[in-house]
Amino acid sequence: MNVLTQGEGLMLIIIFFMIMTIALLFIKGKKQTKEEFLVADHSAPWLLTAFSMAATWVWAPSMFTAAEKAYTQGLAGVFWFVVPNVLTFVLFAFFADKMRTLRPNGWTFSDYIREQYSDRAHNMFLIESFGLQICSLAVQLLAGATIFHKVTGLPFFWVTVIFALIPLLYSMTKGIRGNIVTDMVKMGLILIVLILGLPILTYNAGFDSLVNGLGGISGDFRNLFDDNGISVMLSFGIPTTIGLLSGTFGDQMFWQRTFCVERKQIKRTMITASLIFAVVPISLSCFGFFAAGTGLDISDTQLVNVGAVIAFAPKWFLYLFFILILCGLISTVDSILCAVSSVAGHDIVMRISEMYGPKSIGAIKIGRRILSSVNIARIAMVIVAILAIGVANIPGIQITYLFLFYGTLRSSVMLPTIFAIKGYKMSESGLYYGIVASLCIGLPIFAIGNLNGWVPLIVAGSLLTIGLSGIISITKKDY
Repeated sequence: MNVLTQGEGLMLIIIFFMIMTIALLFIKGKKQTKEEFLVADHSAPWLLTAFSMAATWVWAPSMFTAAEKAYTQGLAGVFWFVVPNVLTFVLFAFFADKMRTLRPNGWTFSDYIREQYSDRAHNMFLIESFGLQICSLAVQLLAGATIFHKVTGLPFFWVTVIFALIPLLYSMTKGIRGNIVTDMVKMGLILIVLILGLPILTYNAGFDSLVNGLGGISGDFRNLFDDNGISVMLSFGIPTTIGLLSGTFGDQMFWQRTFCVERKQIKRTMITASLIFAVVPISLSCFGFFAAGTGLDISDTQLVNVGAVIAFAPKWFLYLFFILILCGLISTVDSILCAVSSVAGHDIVMRISEMYGPKSIGAIKIGRRILSSVNIARIAMVIVAILAIGVANIPGIQITYLFLFYGTLRSSVMLPTIFAIKGYKMSESGLYYGIVASLCIGLPIFAIGNLNGWVPLIVAGSLLTIGLSGIISITKKDY
């Protein structure tokens, strides 16, 4: 399927890197203190942050799964992917606003748990956070490397390395503010490419093909409420909805921006982000509908969007589409790296430094060398990037399975997070053992169900993962 040469693939990557480098030149020189590097001094402009939130949510699944579901499961699959994605931000807006009221100058949500409950409860949030970020980063690398390898012939392993290295370089330099500024540029490029692409595909494939494709390639998935629609809801819709709705609650990428943006602009930022983001999966779903409606034969359904562009768009638009893919993938990669930096640069440093007394808070002493929070944050970025490259290169691993897995992982802390923000009474032991139960019972059941295609286990695993932590946290008492 090599429709571009390796040289063309490298050219696109270099062009992308140059665009991001130019964008960073517009950031005024600021001393990289802990406050600046991790939370942009709590003063990031709301509109920039809204675009950054939207770009961060444009991860691999929204670019690949949206088109794949349109092609394989028609309108039913698209509905259960797009609607929960968009509603997630609207729901999160109100909780983010309350959290910022509770901690006007906060750093991470997990640190709030440490302050309110205990170190061991904090440990569970750290396990969830770092596990999530490694798997999430691996998905972006896996998706990007898969498509670039198949379309350009570039070596899979080295593409995962390049896709991790590029955002790592500028994230380590400018921290979260650099991330927010480059996200604004990336989201702008994504919207421009989509605005150009939809008319081109409509003209070449025909509007009728889009309408005909609403049922998917088989034509059986137009209705949300028939047997096929219900099957999609049970096997994909419910797990996806749970994973997405819990996505922001259990993900430091979004809490970090909550603590970055100007205090009074939280709700406006999140709701605006949801509207900006909605354009992406809806537009890319149309690419899948065009492919299905014309009966386009695509063996690897993960690459439906690319297949539609190759079939119905000129070569020059293919170049632009790959820039879009780079923007979507890298916008999440650098956000993940910055999220890792904030947890390591604040939570981990605070936990370790407090062992040595208040005078050492804000740094860690290793031998004769003192490492600042910023340096610890940078080291954590590198470590997580290396681990994610390793996961992305596991033979036979699939984007959709990994997406559903870490989406369910996030759901293990959703209800405790909501309860903590709303002020519901939770016991320390209930919080701790509730999350342990979700991870040790719900998550394995969900994984077994997915590996074997057993819908009842998939649904049960999802519900147990989200429910056990919530129920146990408010029912178990401390003695």
